[in-house]
Amino acid sequence: MTTDLSVRRHDQAGRYEGWLRGELVTVIDFTPAGSTMMITHTGTEPRWRGQGLAGQTTRAALEDIRERGQRVRPLCSFVVSFMASHPEFEDLR
Repeated sequence: MTTDLSVRRHDQAGRYEGWLRGELVTVIDFTPAGSTMMITHTGTEPRWRGQGLAGQTTRAALEDIRERGQRVRPLCSFVVSFMASHPEFEDLR
């Protein structure tokens, strides 16, 4: 697991971005629907897969969504699975 990942919310692009050493390595696409964020896709650049970056980005995105007082509707299978194995985010549904 890489600890120097920086996660940013990019509202204009409708996504959270995971950056590592100046390189965009993972994204989580979202569509706002009122106070709910519909998460539609999670992707990681092929050479960075298998290192836990999508999970770290997902955790940071969900924490940010919680801090903003929003809810989540996960439509992406990765986020559905992540939330199922991390009950601390169940309150966001």
